[in-house]
Amino acid sequence: MLALRGKRGKRVRHPLGGSAEADGALVLPRPLRKSARLLVGLGTGRVRFPAHTGTFSTAVFLLATGLYGMSLGGHTQNFAQASTTAAGFAIEDVRVSGNEQTSEIDILQQLGLDGATSLVALDIAEARRLIGELPWVESVTVRKVYPGTIEVDLTERKAFGIWQHGSDLSLIERSGSVIASLRDNKFATLPLFVGRDAETAAADFYDEFSRWPEFRSRVKAFVRVAGRRWDLVLRNGIVVKLPERDVARAMKVLAEMEEGHRLLERDIAAVDLRLDDRTTVQLTPDAVARREVALKAREKMLKELEKQEKRI
Repeated sequence: MLALRGKRGKRVRHPLGGSAEADGALVLPRPLRKSARLLVGLGTGRVRFPAHTGTFSTAVFLLATGLYGMSLGGHTQNFAQASTTAAGFAIEDVRVSGNEQTSEIDILQQLGLDGATSLVALDIAEARRLIGELPWVESVTVRKVYPGTIEVDLTERKAFGIWQHGSDLSLIERSGSVIASLRDNKFATLPLFVGRDAETAAADFYDEFSRWPEFRSRVKAFVRVAGRRWDLVLRNGIVVKLPERDVARAMKVLAEMEEGHRLLERDIAAVDLRLDDRTTVQLTPDAVARREVALKAREKMLKELEKQEKRI
């Protein structure tokens, strides 16, 4: 090894592997010394690389370049799908539980499974988001089961009633949130609420009205009026107009009239219970016509009686 001596004969090691004089010698910073030694070793032939190192390095470089290019072009997911599917991780089975109103076909469509989708490359968070967009889904859990199965566990929303707004019919929750449009008669037994703001006030009023089950079973629709009060449309067509406050008082009057006179079985159109001091009963058009005929007949009969009395 080459050594240099100074005036005083003191030897110091050269940063490139040799020695240098302590006075006036060029000393590289410590972080650069290993690199410099490696370069010197390569130049002198003392450092040798294993066989095929160049080939391996080239392959690694090309692979890294290809991955970087796919990342820039947005093809990384496609590459992962193809490679893991070919390795035997294609999704072959989807197991769904907790669904009553949500069909498995809808779930598959949301996930976009095509028979070649890889389980490894499936984004669980995105799968939950897509399934959560279905109208009946309240919450969802998605789990991978290797090598090729997805487990989907749903919690669905509960339909409380039917809300009619204009000509549209929608299924609603107790909170008033719309679930989906009504498309069949599957939910025909649910209570019907009609009018603006009826969906948000429905649950509270329906719970209060449960105190009179003998009347609730006869109601066809609960109609919200001006966002303040309710009308009851009975199955026989009679409309019962309730007050804005003290519904209990009005229902007590109605119960007494029904018990004493079978009011709701008569040929009437409406019962107005909005005022505290009186109840108004509106006849149907046919009943009004019959009443007019009866009144005219009665008036005619009274005139005939007056004529007879005068003759006597």
